[in-house]
Amino acid sequence: MAESTSAASAPLPSTAGSSGSAKPRQPIWLRCEKKEHERRSALTPSTAKTLMDNGFDVFVERDNQRIFDDKEFEEVGCKMVPNNEWPQAPLDVPIFGLKELEVSDDPLPHTHISFAHCYKQQGGWRDVLRRFRKGDGLLYDLEFLEDPETRRRVAAFGFYAGFAGAAAGALAYVRQKEEGGKGVLKDLQPYDNEQAMIQHVRKSIEALGEGGVGNVKALVIGALGRCGSGAVDAFRKIGLKDENIIKWDMQETAKGGPFSELLDVDIFVNCIYLSKPIPKFLTKEFIAQAGPERRLSVVVDVSCDTTNPHNPIPIYPAVNTSFPEPTVEVDVGEGNPRMTVIAIDHLPTLLPREASEQFSKDLIPTLLQLPERQTAKVWTNAEALFRQKMKEAEEEDAKLGEGN
Repeated sequence: MAESTSAASAPLPSTAGSSGSAKPRQPIWLRCEKKEHERRSALTPSTAKTLMDNGFDVFVERDNQRIFDDKEFEEVGCKMVPNNEWPQAPLDVPIFGLKELEVSDDPLPHTHISFAHCYKQQGGWRDVLRRFRKGDGLLYDLEFLEDPETRRRVAAFGFYAGFAGAAAGALAYVRQKEEGGKGVLKDLQPYDNEQAMIQHVRKSIEALGEGGVGNVKALVIGALGRCGSGAVDAFRKIGLKDENIIKWDMQETAKGGPFSELLDVDIFVNCIYLSKPIPKFLTKEFIAQAGPERRLSVVVDVSCDTTNPHNPIPIYPAVNTSFPEPTVEVDVGEGNPRMTVIAIDHLPTLLPREASEQFSKDLIPTLLQLPERQTAKVWTNAEALFRQKMKEAEEEDAKLGEGN
């Protein structure tokens, strides 16, 4: 669908209502995703309608990349605006998206609701927060919107991240077995639905022979969380035997790694939430010492703490892999079996429609509190955390003589 620049291109009102006594409507602006291959959406047509039915004005940027067609948003009554027009939106309209913004030095004066990946000192974290400081903007990081009572995230893509990660890991395992052991997984593409994914992965494994899917063995760390439960569910649906799906969580990792048990499976999926430094799960030296008897051939780092200095799987370069090039080789030492790592930071987009619907529906109760964000705890806590991280970044800038 070609982009249109005619719809809703005039300056936007900050409130709605034809009289001074009418209750103002809450505006929210769904921006397009600029990350390559990202097809998910922070809002879906169904959740956008829920917001509009509850006093919101929903502005949606036209986007050819999004899994939902523009027409689907138009049909429920959203106000369509040009692609990537959010920098021109009124400052009192919150900008809502998923993945981090494109790298830039431009100040950010708006309120943004998105994943920014800058609170755990990831690469470039101070640069991101500096943009908010320069623009006097505000960030509500989706990763840190938490229920004030349970302290659990109100919405997360974890389940489908784990589900898609397990499926991608199984495909990487298949490709490694092909071409005389030299096959490489290439060009992952989103699936129309979960059933299509499962059928494709299982068929690919069965085509190998070698005992079929029942002989594949996998270990999931973080198996009790959303992400880990998704990985376990995918392995079961693919057809792995229950006894060949090894589920670890905090109890099993408490002794500290590296863990030799990881070397005795075909696929290892890391689904932990890294909140503090922990002993490494695997190191290149540990892998090399295992020699030619090692079984492990595929690591899926769903957590993707790639640039985090405390990454517990420091066996691959500190860069994410991609859908066109999903795997990176591990230096395992001469004469040892191959090992590859998948470290894609937007795995749920392999099932973009289901993942978007689940996430967006989980987030709706919190979004409905957006008009009361000055008092609603989920929002005030998120803002307090942002202010804390801003201060830490500013202090680090001052210490290093940067950011002036």
